[in-house]
Amino acid sequence: MSLGFGHITRIGHLYPSGGLCDYELQLMAPDGVQFITTRLPFATTDIEGDRLLVKWLESYVGLLADAQVDIIALNCTAATMLVGPERLKKRIYDATGIEAVTTIEAVMAALATTGVRHPALLTPYPEDVVEAEVCFLRSEGIEVVTHLGMPRLTPVEQAMIEPGQWRDLAATLDRTKIDGLLVSCAGVRIADEIESIERQLDLPVITSNQALLWHLLETLRIPERPRGYGSLLAGLHPETRQARVH
Repeated sequence: MSLGFGHITRIGHLYPSGGLCDYELQLMAPDGVQFITTRLPFATTDIEGDRLLVKWLESYVGLLADAQVDIIALNCTAATMLVGPERLKKRIYDATGIEAVTTIEAVMAALATTGVRHPALLTPYPEDVVEAEVCFLRSEGIEVVTHLGMPRLTPVEQAMIEPGQWRDLAATLDRTKIDGLLVSCAGVRIADEIESIERQLDLPVITSNQALLWHLLETLRIPERPRGYGSLLAGLHPETRQARVH
């Protein structure tokens, strides 16, 4: 029997204002893990829009502190990559005294844990954001083998992509040339397709919201691991694995 929302932890969630997929974290979360969401201004998906997302960060993060959350998650893959996770976490801590995590560091931790170093990359990003992410990943030792996208100019348009379209796009990949798949963006609906894509490719699948939830559970030392959203979140991955592509 459930003890109610938040009896294990309350997590503050900073999410883009135009995004429609903040529900994915709560959907995948173990019982007793509650997400409290505050939104940050975000209307366009280009690099300028990503940087503007966090311009007034301090004005919004205090609202989460009012809810006495245990940790704060800043959830936008592109913005946290472009501005830098350490800078953003320091700003949040200085404003609230609460520790924080970011989506991009969660994604990098997930790639490291699954041993994925040569992924395919699927995104709904404009080309300038894709190029920035590929360069960032390369600087961190991750070589994107191929990128496929469905570019959208607004976060609402990103969320309107049907989940099955990601599965269909993944089906076109040559799995012999990659060692995993990264679906990058906290604003796309994909949680319910993660396992089917993993079965389809027989490779680890990492998505932004899935990786962020996993990283939060690891950081907070919460042992519960939900099933149905991929091997990363279920804890079924080995700690290290031999890369398939060299």
